[in-house]
Amino acid sequence: MSTPTDELGLDHADVVALLSRQTATLEEIAAGAPLGGVLGGITTTLEDLLPGCRCSVLLLDATAATLHHGAAPSLPPDYSRGIDGLVIGTGAGACGTAAHLGTAVVSEDIRTDPRWDRYRPLAERFGLRSCWSTPIRGRDGVTGTFAVYHDRPHRPAAREERLVERLSHLASVAIDHDRLFGALTESEERFRRAFEDNAVGMVLAGLDGSITRANRAMRELLGHSEFDLIGTRLDELLARRPGAGAGTGEHYEAVGRTADGRVLDLAVAVSPIRGAGGRPHALSVNVVDVTERRAAERERRRRREAELARHAAEAANRAKTDFLSALGHELRTPLQAISGFTELLGTLDLDAERRSAALEHIASAGTHILAMVDDVLDVARVEAGALPLHTGPVEVAGVVTEVLAMLGPLATAERVTLRTTPPAGPVPALADERRLRQVLLNLVANAIRYNHPGGEVVVGWTVGARVTVRVQDTGPGIAPEYLDRLFTPFDRLGAVSDEGVGLGLPLARGLAEAMDGGLDVRSAVGEGTTVSLDLPRAGGS
Repeated sequence: MSTPTDELGLDHADVVALLSRQTATLEEIAAGAPLGGVLGGITTTLEDLLPGCRCSVLLLDATAATLHHGAAPSLPPDYSRGIDGLVIGTGAGACGTAAHLGTAVVSEDIRTDPRWDRYRPLAERFGLRSCWSTPIRGRDGVTGTFAVYHDRPHRPAAREERLVERLSHLASVAIDHDRLFGALTESEERFRRAFEDNAVGMVLAGLDGSITRANRAMRELLGHSEFDLIGTRLDELLARRPGAGAGTGEHYEAVGRTADGRVLDLAVAVSPIRGAGGRPHALSVNVVDVTERRAAERERRRRREAELARHAAEAANRAKTDFLSALGHELRTPLQAISGFTELLGTLDLDAERRSAALEHIASAGTHILAMVDDVLDVARVEAGALPLHTGPVEVAGVVTEVLAMLGPLATAERVTLRTTPPAGPVPALADERRLRQVLLNLVANAIRYNHPGGEVVVGWTVGARVTVRVQDTGPGIAPEYLDRLFTPFDRLGAVSDEGVGLGLPLARGLAEAMDGGLDVRSAVGEGTTVSLDLPRAGGS
């Protein structure tokens, strides 16, 4: 009575033995047994199932294209050493050729196979007459070869081929696992060294912020042992500065405290560590001590602010000196006139006409001084933010009409035409009516005085989100280098007119800004000047 066999042509006992060996091998692989021992067990399994053969496994170094010893428990050690490192190719014996071509190679008789020309003496020395080599295929292609040797000429039967196919697959599992496990081990070691030896403080934490590991730099930075740090929450250890954002991927500034009580300025970078599914499962935190850098920045800022304050004080002193000098100069002329005409009235017996003329000069000089003092006081009040204002809706057209009526005689005397370009409807501005009139009087008077005979002054106003009043003249214009000096008190840009003392534009701009507006001057030499007054719109947004 015959014994049942499976599709490999093995009897029941051999099938049980093969399955038992495969199970044991897989358990060794799972347990992380050394690759050489696992491959040795696989080759021994085939030798037990095929009496008279001797087996080996060579591992492929794909980068160098060379084969190296993996396992050969029944082959002479000197033979294994002799073929270790052979370069794969079509003339590199059965194993080198199989690895190169990626297909099984059968050398039925080594003595007559030309692929063994270089290795025949070595094989004959140890009595090897045939070699059958099958490439071992892994996840990334050919990873090695599985060779079966005999001491006589031999060609494998179908049963042998099926056995080698099964065991070659088992060898590929072992090799792939070893390489993956080795890569993982190497990666873990690189991470461990990069983590522990990093000069930057590093901690690993759970998603809840609890610290699980801290490297040496972090321990030294805070003066705590790893035991002290493990379990501590990040927000307890690194207090965020106000305004620092939240989240798992971020950079922020924090304050830390060392074991001896010192306070540190820290720059913190937090990034998620993602698992195989791409979901964060932990946090990696880098911490850099920026205490000295921040202290240096604060010192530089303090010095810069002190320097700016010193320059501002010096500029203010110079401005005060210049202002007092200019004011004294402007007051001296009318005071001299008052003094001179007063002396004249007191020492000479003047007729009525000459006496009246002298009194008129004294009154004019007094009025000039009073107006100048009023303007100076207004400028001072504006700069101090103490100017009393009574703002409300003001119809621009009415104020413009009053101003042009008041300045009509001056325009006639200077032979300058006054004209308006009013819009279709009313334009209500939010302003102090008296101060708005004062600003427009200054602007239109300047446009008349610094014009030329036959010239024109056009006043127009528009309304949108804000109200804009423009005073445009056809005068000689202002050179670009003088524009920055327009708002300097008593600086008349070299004008020779006796009218005005150089306070009109500084005061106009101060009044405009006090009413939440602004003043802009645009000028071109030979084309004239346009001054734009910007004000809030009454009842607008």
